[in-house]
Amino acid sequence: MKNSCQRFLMGLLFVLSAGIYVHAQKKQDNTTIILIRHAEKDTSMAGSTTMQADPPLSDKGIIRAGKLVESLKSFSIDSIFSTNFNRTRTTAIPIANKFGVTIINYDPKNQTLFADRLKAIQGKTILVVGHSNTIPALVNLLIGSSKYANLADNEYDKIWILHLENGKYTDSQIQY
Repeated sequence: MKNSCQRFLMGLLFVLSAGIYVHAQKKQDNTTIILIRHAEKDTSMAGSTTMQADPPLSDKGIIRAGKLVESLKSFSIDSIFSTNFNRTRTTAIPIANKFGVTIINYDPKNQTLFADRLKAIQGKTILVVGHSNTIPALVNLLIGSSKYANLADNEYDKIWILHLENGKYTDSQIQY
């Protein structure tokens, strides 16, 4: 009798632990990372095109940032990461307002560390706003491939969507 109770309890533990594993795997597989470059910046100011400059968005950029809300309406954003620049934060603000999410600053200079930080977040939908040379590089780090080149200076309309499937990210790119 004691042996059959032990076997029953061991079997029950096995079934429960398997269920927990499957649930954890499904939660992990529900991870989505959306990556975008900031919207158009105002280049009419003196020195606004230098790397040290922190120009605001142009009128066209403000309109694009608003369109981002419509483009991402099928997602429920849990976290937003942005570099600490006016143009990236301003691009993220309409989405942050829609979902009531605080924008978290990240340092684009250590892409590997940031990619590891993103990979550790499970079961969430994350938006990352960066730059023409940081977002494609970050996508490449996350998918483990050198698939995407830096964006041209006038290219602002790309969205990368990464879904975690079976422990690996699949990627797609859309325009908005």
